[in-house]
Amino acid sequence: MLKKIAVEQLVVGMHLKEFCGSWMEHPFWRSGFVITDPKDITTIRASAIREVWIDCGKGLDVAVGETAVSESDSEEQVEAELREAVSSSRDVAPLSVQEELARAAKICHQSKQAVLSMFQEARMGKTVDTGGAKQLVQEITDSVTRNPGALISLARLKTADDYTYMHSVAVCAMMVALAKQLGLSEEETRSAGIAGLMHDLGKAAMPMDVLNKPGKLTDAEFAIIKKHPEEGYRLLQTGNAVDPMVLDVCLHHHEKVDGSGYPKGLKGEQISLFAKMGAVCDVYDAITSNRPYKSGWDPAESLRKMAEWASGHFDGKVFQAFVKSLGIYPIGSLVQLSSGRLGVVVEQTAKSLTTPCVKVFYSTKSHMRIVPEIVDLSRPGNSDKIVSREDPAKWKFPDLDELWSGMQVLY
Repeated sequence: MLKKIAVEQLVVGMHLKEFCGSWMEHPFWRSGFVITDPKDITTIRASAIREVWIDCGKGLDVAVGETAVSESDSEEQVEAELREAVSSSRDVAPLSVQEELARAAKICHQSKQAVLSMFQEARMGKTVDTGGAKQLVQEITDSVTRNPGALISLARLKTADDYTYMHSVAVCAMMVALAKQLGLSEEETRSAGIAGLMHDLGKAAMPMDVLNKPGKLTDAEFAIIKKHPEEGYRLLQTGNAVDPMVLDVCLHHHEKVDGSGYPKGLKGEQISLFAKMGAVCDVYDAITSNRPYKSGWDPAESLRKMAEWASGHFDGKVFQAFVKSLGIYPIGSLVQLSSGRLGVVVEQTAKSLTTPCVKVFYSTKSHMRIVPEIVDLSRPGNSDKIVSREDPAKWKFPDLDELWSGMQVLY
């Protein structure tokens, strides 16, 4: 029997079926668990959630005389209200990057907390609940639908300490954008997002000193890390009704089309479309992110290097779609224009992959900073164009990320 109660009525021993409200309003990775820790109740009451659903058949009921959804209500009505409670209206109208950035930053922050919670639960041996990922993936999908560049670009700006958790969020967002570029169905796109979120779950089973090592891994340590796809596959199988595609991406996202990948050494068509997608998204985020042992590469330079590896590493069709989803010069890329000005890419344009919007801020002719100005290279009559990618390490601009994001603290 399901009952809707106020959060003040929660007690240890109740089975929390579902929160009434958006996933963004509460800090829990999952629902559908028996409350055993009083701290969980304190956390729920401190959130924006005011009501929850409990399952009296799996946990304690409310005390006699306390207000709740009447037991005389039909199960059909209760289930209908339950579905309505968890399906908030979706806002997916297109927005500019700048308009979406603030919302994307909030999603990044909440997503990091949720994935951190998921990894902690996995480390403690708790059953992995992929169902808890659905609302998170929906929030990420809606952000990517409003503007594909905002959240993907923000997620790249993770700190080395946040890498393991934010990497999952970044790959989720890129899997969604890539699925849309490939014309996959809404259901396939959702599954791709969940797969991206879960693909590195096996790292929860890796020794922390190896996972967070600030230097290069030894051969023995790398052999340990290479076990994470199989460990993730094992952890996911502890859950209920896990999507086979999610399991597949978790196990095979390090396979390469020439057969040199791991853990199975699959090649070509032996690798599923979704695992090929996971491979591209995983590598891009890994090489553009700051790690304990290296600084991330510039986004545009990263795509150039990936193109060099593509023939043996990636599926050509998938890689081409990936480039189209991000742009040849992804947001955050440092470029030089024919006018001699340096700028950072702030948004893609519909006209061409080679004519994004660029915020110029430095003159190579006068060797001075100039007043920042956004130049739309696709605008009719514009004579400026990109002549080269630039290495941020060469120029050492301390505020490069702030220039395109307009933000100092992201999440």
